[in-house]
Amino acid sequence: MRAEIKGALRELRVELALLNHRVSGRLEMREVDLDCLDLISRHGSLSPGALARLAGMHPATVTGVLDRLERGGWVVRERDVSDRRAVLVRPVPARNAEVLRLYSGMNTALDEICSRYDEAGLGVVADFLARAAEAGRSSTDKLGRG
Repeated sequence: MRAEIKGALRELRVELALLNHRVSGRLEMREVDLDCLDLISRHGSLSPGALARLAGMHPATVTGVLDRLERGGWVVRERDVSDRRAVLVRPVPARNAEVLRLYSGMNTALDEICSRYDEAGLGVVADFLARAAEAGRSSTDKLGRG
């Protein structure tokens, strides 16, 4: 069963990558830009340095991503009220509906899948996915250090 789970996760990774490729194409942005937009949307206002760390990217690369996202109206850069020298990047909420619309088919399918499980079963799935995501972060960090 472990081999089947690992195989299913690999399949899911490929399918999600393909979905993200299609979504980024429809939004006329690079996939890395979509990834960074997702991080900003999930974490709220971030400094460019914090985004670079979360995305595992060089700060200069993040600057280019933020320039493109800002030109596209997806994010705004603002001065940090607690430190006027610092800049924070925040998502533009009005643009979020465009992204959600493109993911609506997947979200609907996930709602249907979840409806087949009781709360206890969903708890096990949620725990597994959270642990798998943490294993991915840990593996990424280790590769980044070595």
